[in-house]
Amino acid sequence: MIRLQNISKTFVTDGVAFSALQDVTLRVEQGAFVGIIGRSGSGKSTLLNMMSGIDTPSTGEVRVDEVSIHSLKQSQLDAWRGKTIGLVFQFFQLIPTLTVVENVMLPMDLCKMIPAKARPSRALELLDMVGVADKAPKFPAVLSGGEKQRVALARAMANDPPIIFGDEPTGNLDSISAEMVFTLFDDLHKLGKTVVIVSHDQMLQNYAQRIIELADGHLVGDTLTADVETYV
Repeated sequence: MIRLQNISKTFVTDGVAFSALQDVTLRVEQGAFVGIIGRSGSGKSTLLNMMSGIDTPSTGEVRVDEVSIHSLKQSQLDAWRGKTIGLVFQFFQLIPTLTVVENVMLPMDLCKMIPAKARPSRALELLDMVGVADKAPKFPAVLSGGEKQRVALARAMANDPPIIFGDEPTGNLDSISAEMVFTLFDDLHKLGKTVVIVSHDQMLQNYAQRIIELADGHLVGDTLTADVETYV
């Protein structure tokens, strides 16, 4: 379970303060598929960064399975993130000098949760699961956007984390590739993973069980409570 209690985040640029999140409290149950929507600048990605430990709240607390993640030392947080969450980003963030299979193996090499001899076969199994096993020896530059995102999903699953986060994972994809990626997220959810996706893509609402809406850093809608306002 993910719990956010009174989370606020303020950024200061050139002496000017900007409030990205304001007193957000919510929880995400284990095994849920949650979509986070809202206009650009509403605080969606900042909220995801709070949940994943990428960024630190100005005030408030984030607990994941009773671990107060922002109280961890950086080395502890890195280890926790490697075991607990998989991240998929809009721009894929594959390492261009590594082959596809090497990109998927990288989190295993960093966390060392999986024996070294088992890593290549696990990477190939994950690539097969997302339908790009034939791309294993290739470099990311020759892949399409949809193929790159499927590789990123395989990499996110490398250490079999219980939580998968997506930050605009279909933002650079055509509609056919986007639907394929959302279907893969849905497949992971059906396997028991907790899935949280930030997206502008209306297709998300066809897959997520619950939609959380933000506006100007405030939580303004949540289908869990049947209280949703629409911001176009």
